[in-house]
Amino acid sequence: MARVYNWQLGREMSYWYPESRASKQFAAVFDINKCIACQTCTLACKTTWTSGKGQEYMLWNNVESKPYGFYPLAWDLKLLEMLDGQKWNEGGEKPVYEGSTIFESAPAGERVMGWRPEDEDYAYPNVGEDDCAGGVDGGANIFETHDMAWFYYLARICNHCTYPGCLASCPRGSIYKRPEDGIVLVDQGRCRGYQECVRGCPYKKVFFNMMTGTSEKCIACYPKMEQGIQPQCFVNCIGKIRMAGFINPPDKANPENPIDYLVHVKKVALPLFPQFGLEPNVYYIPPIHVPTSFTKQMFGPGVDAAVKTYREAAANKDDDLTGLLGLFGSSEMLMERWKRVGDKIIGLDAAGKQIVDVPLKEPVVERPAFDKLYQITRTNCP
Repeated sequence: MARVYNWQLGREMSYWYPESRASKQFAAVFDINKCIACQTCTLACKTTWTSGKGQEYMLWNNVESKPYGFYPLAWDLKLLEMLDGQKWNEGGEKPVYEGSTIFESAPAGERVMGWRPEDEDYAYPNVGEDDCAGGVDGGANIFETHDMAWFYYLARICNHCTYPGCLASCPRGSIYKRPEDGIVLVDQGRCRGYQECVRGCPYKKVFFNMMTGTSEKCIACYPKMEQGIQPQCFVNCIGKIRMAGFINPPDKANPENPIDYLVHVKKVALPLFPQFGLEPNVYYIPPIHVPTSFTKQMFGPGVDAAVKTYREAAANKDDDLTGLLGLFGSSEMLMERWKRVGDKIIGLDAAGKQIVDVPLKEPVVERPAFDKLYQITRTNCP
């Protein structure tokens, strides 16, 4: 096995192939706090990519209600149990993961520690929907924190990892990362349906098509990305929780890149289960109303600082951060650059051409109670 550097772990780790980063790496940031679980993203993906035979159960994009939602069932709990939790050393300047990744924990003769779901595990895509942890007694009020009862929505797509578990586990070499954008794809001409990729992906975002005998997965809508357009699930998001783009390693972070700014500069967006060791490239702004003892296991040791930064952005008059979050969902085009000019936040393409601008604060218009045109008095319905 080769030794590669995983910046999310803060150390080198073992991987089956030498480190070879794409010239540009596809990445995304999801703001969990704005997701309403309308599943519009799921339907947009389903009707675009997975409406064929053998794809009925495939949800390349799905939204789960945590802590009790999973698709497939217990996809994260089973692997966390196999890894025996996580061990982070937070004593230094940056946290360092001291536990084992799925590559370092693999049993003898196997490339990746993993498991393959049973057919029944895919039968309940909305299990646990809106089920909350804890309870609220009659008459109780919730102020600021939701320690008594909470749940949140986790939207998931393929993470297009820097060190993919599916790629490492494929005996046919049929899974590859595109060098131009880091998107992970399956060469179905080479695939023979061994399903080792399904077993090896810890996020369970590779699916087997029994009709074709090959594996399929999220392709990050690369035909759209090549035209500078964000993927289907991004542009159809009702809650405007998503932004797609490209990410640089921390030592090459560019503050003018919106993904770099959120991940590396403000550190408000965090990877999903970084301890698995794949260096996933979809990042999440953690929910601010959830006990961090839970979200820390899911997003790593940066949760407390990320929640504080996000929560205090408005109070601290952090116009850059609050303004950049306002660019989410403001255009279907890829915004690879951004800047703030006065009270406007501007999204730009890779060449620096302006795509869209949004106001830092939306104008407030107060309508008079009496409408002179229609000679009626407006009332507010309770």
